[in-house]
Amino acid sequence: MAKSKIEKITSIEEEIRQLENKRKQLIQAQKKEERNARTKRLCKRMGLFESMLPDTIPLTEEQFKIFLEKTILTDQSRRILDGLTAQNAAAPAAKAAYTPQESREDGDADEDTAQG
Repeated sequence: MAKSKIEKITSIEEEIRQLENKRKQLIQAQKKEERNARTKRLCKRMGLFESMLPDTIPLTEEQFKIFLEKTILTDQSRRILDGLTAQNAAAPAAKAAYTPQESREDGDADEDTAQG
């Protein structure tokens, strides 16, 4: 039984609506995952921070902000942060440059395991 063009159009429009709803659901799920990851990261980092510097716990929000600003804006902390972020930037590049499959194709992996 052949569908009329109007029925086909209606069917396609319904499919489009369903796909658009699915797209919205996926976007919401992705945003929720990102929020959860951020919350987890913030809790872990502040927990670590407070465990290392328990004297900061009684500070007011304004005092804590001043402490962070003065601590972070030092040249030494800036150099440390720049070094760490440079390491993070270099790590993906190094990982992309080496793949185990390339090593096996060249025969290097067998030599490494025989020596190691």
